[in-house]
Amino acid sequence: MVGRALHLLHDNPAHPWTVVELAAKTGFSRAALARRFTGLVGEPPMTYLTGWRMALAADLLREPDMTVERAARRVGYANAFALSVAFKRVRGVSPSAHRARAQRAQPVPPPRATLAAPPEAASPPRTSPASPV
Repeated sequence: MVGRALHLLHDNPAHPWTVVELAAKTGFSRAALARRFTGLVGEPPMTYLTGWRMALAADLLREPDMTVERAARRVGYANAFALSVAFKRVRGVSPSAHRARAQRAQPVPPPRATLAAPPEAASPPRTSPASPV
């Protein structure tokens, strides 16, 4: 049941989903779907859908020709303003700020594992009496 609901949300995020409609399409009651979905996914269906829409919008906004208005409609919001309000609430930044950050971001190499230096490496190097100073 939860897998079917996830497929429905992923396949058509722009649809104006409700828990009642998801439950009807999965063949379970609204309460049963909400309880099982939350138990397995970790959040209620509509909270999950909002997060999914924001992730999709964030990806769309990385495309140079994508407008906030077009991204809004593709992920299920009526207009750019509605997406902007939700995006800022969920992501903490406006869609425009997200786009600017994404365009400035450079690929960062993964961090290398570092081992603690042996105690002798922490002290300054010694010079031998034969070496010139």
